[in-house]
Parts: sequence; structure tokens; C-alpha cells
Amino acid sequence: MIKIKSLSVGNWDMFYIKHWSDNFTIIDCFISDENKEEIINELKEEKEWKSITRFISTHPDNDHIWGLKYLNSKIDILNFYCVKNNAIKEDETDDFNEYCKLRDDSKKAFYISKWISRKWMNETNDKRWWAWISILWPNLDNEYYLDELDKVKEWNSPNNISPIIKYELNDWIKVIWMWDLENEFMEKIIDDVELPECNILFAPHHWRKSWKVPSKWLEQLNPDIIIMWEAPSDNLDYASYDNYNKITQNSAKDIVFVCENSKTHLYVSNENYSVDFLSYNADYLDYSEEWHYIWTLYV
Repeated sequence: MIKIKSLSVGNWDMFYIKHWSDNFTIIDCFISDENKEEIINELKEEKEWKSITRFISTHPDNDHIWGLKYLNSKIDILNFYCVKNNAIKEDETDDFNEYCKLRDDSKKAFYISKWISRKWMNETNDKRWWAWISILWPNLDNEYYLDELDKVKEWNSPNNISPIIKYELNDWIKVIWMWDLENEFMEKIIDDVELPECNILFAPHHWRKSWKVPSKWLEQLNPDIIIMWEAPSDNLDYASYDNYNKITQNSAKDIVFVCENSKTHLYVSNENYSVDFLSYNADYLDYSEEWHYIWTLYV
């Protein structure tokens, strides 16, 4: 079973992918005293039979690395993926220091950039299959990106060193994350990014107004569903994605995508949540009695 989960952790970020191959991927984290036991137990259970576990850190803002030190102490991160950077912070935290330690570890760190190859992220051999993860951005030669790398060395926001990541299951489900790229920056790099059509798009930075995806990119992506992460309601930009099907995590809470061939079954933890743009499938996977099935996306 292939499973992608967007965890409901408030106005923060955490995902994992349980691949059909011998891979398990965690992307960012928010682990607090309130949820740490539940999350760690779930991660250990889900990755139990996987030989390769990677942690992808999109950028070192607190809402993406909170609890990283605790996570590392519990699962021992051996494969730490991030963009190469020298970000510093005026107010350092234990988790930021943990990020820097992993980022600068010559044995554990792997630096991601546009079209980078890596066993077994997107390369395979006779030992094991890949994870079908591709990095679509950053382009290390782009002047605007290089400028952002310089800025983070002076305590500036690391939002715009975020990568664009694609997960693709064969020719079936395609998922795109843009993390915290800001609209003004996206407009600058708009012609230097190659974006494929996708089925699921996670709107940047909890779909706040200053992070709207440029119209040109939306047309290229043509997503079946846009996922709106959790955020304070007064910060949200409802109008930007009016013409697209949406799932709002503020209401849906935890979201799980269970993929089998050309069908992706969607589940949420809020049993009262529903949408009207998916198809009912009588043979949907009985994932869990604790989860509410909101029908199936055919791709």
C-alpha cells in the first residue's frame, strides 16, 4: 500500500510518504509535547519494514523544524536532505541548532537541487526500487535564488530557499509541494521552472495571500485538487483558487491519500468533512475504522 499523509499539526507542517518500494520519506516536522508520543509511534510503525528512511527539510523556519532534535533522538536520522545553505538565526533554538548539525554533517547530509539524482530517491538498481521523488527547484545558477542564499546568511527569512518537490507513482498520481516560496519571488523565477501537470498541489505557505501561485504556473500544473494547509482564517486567500477543487485542512484535519494503480482514495480524520467533486468507489480500501473516506480520485 502506498500512503501519503498530511498531518494536522496546527499552523505548521509535517508529511510522510510510505512508498511501495523499500523507502520511507518524512518531510518537515512539527513535534510538540502534546503530539510527540503519537507521532513518533506512528512513524515507527509505518516505517517498520522499510530499509531506507530519509528526512527532507524544506527550509529552517520554526514551523518546519519544530521538534527536529526530539525526532532525531527517536529515529536516528541517517539521510538528511536539504538545500545547501548557510542560514543563521538571531534567536537560535535547539531545533535550529539540530538542523545546522545535520545540514553540515558530511555523512548524513545530501543537498538537493533541480534534477539532482540520488539512490534511492529517484535512481534504482538491482538492490531496491526508487522512491519516485524528483526535485524541480532550485536552479543553483539562478541569480534570484543565489540572492536568497546570501540573504539567509544575514538572519533573513529562509522561505525562498524552499525547494519544489514532486512525488510521482509510475504514471498515476502526481503530487507537487511548493513549501513557502513567496509570490514575488515565484514571479521572478517563473520562466526558470519546468512544472508538469499534477493531480495534487499543496498550496504554498498555507495559501496565505502573499504566497499565491502565479497564474502561469497554475495553468501548467492544472491540479485536480489543491490542498489548503491549516492557517488562521484571517490570513487565507480563498479567491486565488476559486476555479479549482480544494480540500481545506482547517476543516478536514489529517489527510491521507492511499494509492492503488490509477485510483487514489482520500481519507480525513474529521468524520463530518465532505467534498462533492470526487467519485464514490464501492471497492475502496478499508483503510481504518478511525478514518472517514471522502471518495476516490481517478487519474
